[in-house]
Amino acid sequence: MKTGLVRGFLAVGSWTFLSRLTGFARDILMARWLGSGTVSDAFFVALALPNMFRRFFAEGAFNTAFVPMFSKKLGDRQDAAGFAGDAFNGLFFCTLVLTAIGMIAMPGLVWLMAAGFQGDARFDLAVEYGRIMFPYILLISLAAMISGVLNANGRFTAAAAAPVLLNLLFLAAMALARVMGWDIGLTLAWATPLTGIAQLGLVWWDAHRNGWTFLPRLPRLTPEMRRLVRVAMPAILAGGVVQINLLVGRQVASRYEGAISWLNYSDRLYQLPLGIVGAAVAVVLLPELARRLEAGDAAGGQAAFNRATEFGLFLTLPAAFAIAVIAEPMVSTLFERGAFTAFDTQQTAAALLVYALGLPAFVLQKILQPLYFAREDTRTPFRYAVHSMIVNAVVAFGLMPLIGFLAAALATTLAAWVMAAQLWWGSRAMGEAVRVDPRLRRALPRLLACSALMALALWFLREGLTDWPRIPALAIMVFGGAALYFALAFVIGGYRPSELKAALRRG
Repeated sequence: MKTGLVRGFLAVGSWTFLSRLTGFARDILMARWLGSGTVSDAFFVALALPNMFRRFFAEGAFNTAFVPMFSKKLGDRQDAAGFAGDAFNGLFFCTLVLTAIGMIAMPGLVWLMAAGFQGDARFDLAVEYGRIMFPYILLISLAAMISGVLNANGRFTAAAAAPVLLNLLFLAAMALARVMGWDIGLTLAWATPLTGIAQLGLVWWDAHRNGWTFLPRLPRLTPEMRRLVRVAMPAILAGGVVQINLLVGRQVASRYEGAISWLNYSDRLYQLPLGIVGAAVAVVLLPELARRLEAGDAAGGQAAFNRATEFGLFLTLPAAFAIAVIAEPMVSTLFERGAFTAFDTQQTAAALLVYALGLPAFVLQKILQPLYFAREDTRTPFRYAVHSMIVNAVVAFGLMPLIGFLAAALATTLAAWVMAAQLWWGSRAMGEAVRVDPRLRRALPRLLACSALMALALWFLREGLTDWPRIPALAIMVFGGAALYFALAFVIGGYRPSELKAALRRG
């Protein structure tokens, strides 16, 4: 089933938006009841462990190799089904072994993630939570692989909706813990593998409904699987580099009590536009480019790349400008209540401002990387990732004595721009298929101008609403800023409503 690019972006983006909204509800309750103390720091580190390996094996390295290869086999349904089944079995076996090792070696993993916890209560709590939560990697890795099969077939809804289940189950767990008087941190830990079961069940059911049934069997090392491993290995190494960047940030933050929670809450806020736009573009663009390359359609590949870039920046640039201006009112309105204090708001908002400066770079990475992955080139992004890792480590540890935990956020942002710049520079050798077309050249400066004008208006609006209640003031800033940006973009011509309608009709 073939789905148009823009329609695919909107399908994934809308579900991701719902996921982020339910995620905000989850984080608001966590901030209120856990604050930024011992339990929250331990929980976020424990949750980061299975998520780190999930990105490393499944959504990152594995799927970037698997999806292009699988997409090119869809002309022969039987061949594609056999290849997908072998991939499922191999992933199941590897993650099962990893789960067992991780649960045994949990104290060492926690130390690698947050050495600053050593010697205080956060360390033992993180180990306890980690052992309960680590089986999540097995469940969510298999869910991510099946999601890749669905996405390659143009079915985006179930895969994009699965994260909503995680947030809803977390909300239910916290509400139940409050009613029953249970320990909230421990309840959330036990809820984590249950969310994995729910997400895997949803995508498995949708795949089964459409003729793709996956059941665990003994893995086979076929020639196609050997090729998959060869293609995936550089991506696995690149994923390792990305995780080292995250480890560096957490190691810096673990030396400041509450900093891991501040970075986590700020990460959740800037991940809203990144998840809606960047993830949606990457999910839809990779199989689309792979199909275009297989068909020798350079013009179609160029159009897909340029429209993905235009659509991504059309929504990302204003989000970055707006977050930078209203970071503190956002954090205060969403999180400052209960155990989350005004000081927590200041620290979280400072980190959010730094992350916002890197938001366009994060989205550009997700647009540029499929250019390489669709060509089964995972070596070049790995080399670039090593360079960005060095920048990240030097900035994080070098600036830590000067600006404290904010060095972790600044290092992440600078490394993202270094990575995006390298990906763009390297793509110039790919020929006409990645050339910027006249429409994108015309749109980019106008979108920048519209975003800057909106940010200026937001700054004046923020100053004028200081005495207003927090929720109405934030609503006026968000919806007023969005309305102004879209009006400017349409009037100036950065993106026209008729073009969006035409793209949707073509989909």
